[in-house]
Amino acid sequence: MFAEIITIGDEILIGQIIDTNSAFIAKELNKIGISVYQITSIQDEREHILAALDEASTRAQIVIVTGGLGPTKDDITKHTFCEFFNDSLVQNETVLKHVEELFASFISTPISEVNRQQAMVPSKATVLHNANGTAPGMWMQSNGVSFVSLPGVPFEMKALMINAVIPKIVQDFERPYIIHRTLVTYGLGESAVAERIGEWEENLPSFIKLAYLPNLGKVRLRLTAKGPETKILEEGIEAEIKKLLPLIDDIFYGTDDDETLEEFVAKLLTTKQMTLATAESCTGGRIAQKITAMSGASAYFKGGIVSYATETKINVLRVPKALIDKHSVVSAEVAKAMAKNVKELLKTDFAVATTGNAGPTKGDSDADIGTVFIAIATPNKVFAAKFMLGNQRTRIVQKAVNKAFELLQKEILKI
Repeated sequence: MFAEIITIGDEILIGQIIDTNSAFIAKELNKIGISVYQITSIQDEREHILAALDEASTRAQIVIVTGGLGPTKDDITKHTFCEFFNDSLVQNETVLKHVEELFASFISTPISEVNRQQAMVPSKATVLHNANGTAPGMWMQSNGVSFVSLPGVPFEMKALMINAVIPKIVQDFERPYIIHRTLVTYGLGESAVAERIGEWEENLPSFIKLAYLPNLGKVRLRLTAKGPETKILEEGIEAEIKKLLPLIDDIFYGTDDDETLEEFVAKLLTTKQMTLATAESCTGGRIAQKITAMSGASAYFKGGIVSYATETKINVLRVPKALIDKHSVVSAEVAKAMAKNVKELLKTDFAVATTGNAGPTKGDSDADIGTVFIAIATPNKVFAAKFMLGNQRTRIVQKAVNKAFELLQKEILKI
């Protein structure tokens, strides 16, 4: 069973915003056994919308449209839906009451006639209640194809998908089962992983497919099984994972597709009731930012120091100037001193430190651009590792952050 996703809005086509709606919708559909055949972004323009709806209806049983439902004249999705379905707009009293209540409770400006127009919906549509906004969702049928129109505001769209659209699809359609299992590896590139598991991959059953999903130091191996009987799929995919694990045991990190490396580190620290501090130079606080973005971080993260300038390493982190003069600010010795000192300063069990040259100029060190030293201080030791991470500043920093978490989780697992 196939679905298509159509996003409407010039702001997507000119690069003003990134289309995150399609990714969310596709993921939710996949969870219930529906494959997305195509994703299309189009202008908020009548002929373009009509053509997209017509074309999608030839390929999919469900067409989900986001955007173009605002109260202004440039939002024409409802009017175009009426044209496509040979329908007309009528006032929905339930939607009107909801809009009026939203204005009375949360909006300081008076409600206008334009706002009340949000209650005008196609007469043939099943209205989907949007608790978080004024534009309702709409569900319409034509020649066996279901068309769903959702607001483009992400948090409104997500709530409607989870609370209204997905339950209705589950109720109305028979669907195949789709099961995903994702194994995450670190420290080996995609081609090297593929070479290592090539024979295993060639012998996969026909109902199981493998996808390689590489990203800055890690490769996710996603196994997908699709078919009518869930027991056969589950048994088949688990049997293949048992064959795969011995081939990647030295680079295997975990199986949770939705858990990031920093979330895994957070879980380890929380479980072991241990604490962490950071001392960052070339990564500019990004390690600390990833940690503090997670709820509950205060239980294990005591703080971080962004010692970007050399004098900050000396004056705040107490790295000896003589050490820097002898080995350079970008060195294993300085990285280890940073990790050791921030661990002592903040009285933690672990500390991670970074110092490197992300470019485009060399700054306070003659180290080649892309050179990064990452140090880990544990309850038992301090060590540093050297990495050459390319010549693109943004990627150097991203790779360094990933490597820092990779090293950290390996050391925490040893305790």
